[in-house]
Amino acid sequence: MAEPKNKLPPPVKKSRRPGMPQMPKFPRGDSFWVNVATSVLVLLLLAGAYSYFAGGAATKTEDIALSQVAQDIAAGKVTSVEVSDNDLKIIYTDKTEKKSKKEPEASLSDTLKNYGVTPAALDKVSINVARESGFQYWLIALAPFFAPILLLGFFVWYLSRQVRGAGMQAFSFGQSKPRVIDPGDSAQRVTFKDVAGAKEAKQELLEIVDFLKNPKKFLDIGARIPKGILLMGAPGTGKTLLARAVAGEAGVPFFSISGSEFVEMFVGVGASRVRDLFLTAKRAAPAIIFVDEIDAVGRVRGTGVGGGNDEREQTLNQILVEMDGFEPNEKVIVMAATNRPDVLDPALLRPGRFDRRVTIDLPDRQDRLDILGIHARQKPLAEDVNLMVIAERTPGFSGADLYSLMNEGAILAARENRKTVAQFDLIRSIEKVMLGPERKSHVLNKKEKEITAYHEAGHALVASVLPYADPVHKISIISRGRAAGYTLKLPFEDKKMQSKKEFLDDIAMSLGGYVAERLVFGDITTGPSNDLQVLTGLARTMVTRYGMSNLGTIAFEGDGGRAMFGTGVDGAHYSEKVSAQIDAEVKKIIDEAYEKAEAIIKEHRKLLNAIAARLVEKETMEREEFEQMLVLHGVEPKKKEDILVEPQVVNF
Repeated sequence: MAEPKNKLPPPVKKSRRPGMPQMPKFPRGDSFWVNVATSVLVLLLLAGAYSYFAGGAATKTEDIALSQVAQDIAAGKVTSVEVSDNDLKIIYTDKTEKKSKKEPEASLSDTLKNYGVTPAALDKVSINVARESGFQYWLIALAPFFAPILLLGFFVWYLSRQVRGAGMQAFSFGQSKPRVIDPGDSAQRVTFKDVAGAKEAKQELLEIVDFLKNPKKFLDIGARIPKGILLMGAPGTGKTLLARAVAGEAGVPFFSISGSEFVEMFVGVGASRVRDLFLTAKRAAPAIIFVDEIDAVGRVRGTGVGGGNDEREQTLNQILVEMDGFEPNEKVIVMAATNRPDVLDPALLRPGRFDRRVTIDLPDRQDRLDILGIHARQKPLAEDVNLMVIAERTPGFSGADLYSLMNEGAILAARENRKTVAQFDLIRSIEKVMLGPERKSHVLNKKEKEITAYHEAGHALVASVLPYADPVHKISIISRGRAAGYTLKLPFEDKKMQSKKEFLDDIAMSLGGYVAERLVFGDITTGPSNDLQVLTGLARTMVTRYGMSNLGTIAFEGDGGRAMFGTGVDGAHYSEKVSAQIDAEVKKIIDEAYEKAEAIIKEHRKLLNAIAARLVEKETMEREEFEQMLVLHGVEPKKKEDILVEPQVVNF
């Protein structure tokens, strides 16, 4: 694959003195002013609410003069008077309430008599004197002074809460925070029954389960169980699930943490967290520690990769010491997972540490069937569902891909308001997982539709004629994901190896769309760009890694284009002359494939036109219809033979 044209320069890392911690990250300035504005708004709302209720309460009761009170009592309109200090609350016979004030240094009865109220009229009125307690008195007296102080204190506390929390977190940085699964938690417990496929891997891990259950049997005979188990495999093959299944089968606590969680802010935090993690596991022994993506901290030391920061190396050193240091950990087993075992430090892989390496491959057809059965347990399937057909059409799928397939099938059924998942839903889910959802809004004009049809017809025609190419299962010019159309090739059987002849036919098949456009329209479009990238990378891999060229049995590069033998990534280890020879060999392979595809399309031009016309009309062709068209034009459909392992999708 070619490097991106607009490649950004690597970020410049600022250095600091060793052993000097970084300052805690405080809230940004914009967050501070947001908090200030929020607090001011709260204060205004509280003040407004107080004014509203206080004002509203004042308008409910009418204030009258004391002389008016005396007249109303003499007239028999008042039923009771409540005296609170100098305040009077008068209740009339019609249940209305009014307020008044009495003279401060005189009793109410004397004052009313002075206003001409007779003792007989006064006897008809119930007079109640309410005396305030000491607490209530002082509360009312001091409330106007303390209320603003309390509001101001709340305002300061609200602003400083985040800053104080950020500062206090520094004291807990050295503690590990693993996710713990208790053996008694049946909701999260996973056993080998929940893991399909990976038979050899489960057989290796059964010894670990036996040791955790019966350690005395091994120790009595002088055997020591491996302390470290490294799970290696492609993404989505179930490494984490297998580790959880070991803990579930043995019934021991499971401490799970990611490799990137060891290194965060302060120098030395990673090593401190490793010590804390192992100390926690020892207290709960027998137990399992699982480190996911261990290559985040376990890369080869001394290569200069990582910007010169030795925090990752300190963390790795602490892991090495904890696994095989001065203190033996007989009942703590460390499991780790990675899909990059080639970049791990040799000290991690030596005997006494991760000395047992378990490889988890992509599932074969029977394993895929078992995995689909597990994921179908909670899904109501229709009578027409045949999981074996789905397993046959998904070579190269990982366990995660199969889970996504079953989930997408259920989503499609629910979207159409059906209660069961049909076979058609699962077939559509295969293409959705591989390519993405249909883009029905991406409508091609008549000319583009015709170009796309000839492009995909060219792929399908070349693949059907070449003897070592995979059989075509479906052709479509309906947009999916980033592809305007696609030709789906699937093998009949799984294989672990691929020959040079198969590589060459695959490159010619990838050129089928490019050649068809050029021969039919006399021009080319941007459509074959992905095809050219894929076939160029494949041809270069044949030359530089597999020795499938005239340069001989020499591997110039390792996996992913990296230099070999652990020498880092400082450039290619061959001369400019050899580089020119590699380019020439790559061009030679592609040119020969182009001539092969061009000859096939010229010979079967009528078949090409028929396939393209049918695609323009129906937009999709399944395998049965396509093979019938091949027979009508004298081309024999493919039967079972040695073919590729993974499904090959050619995008337009």
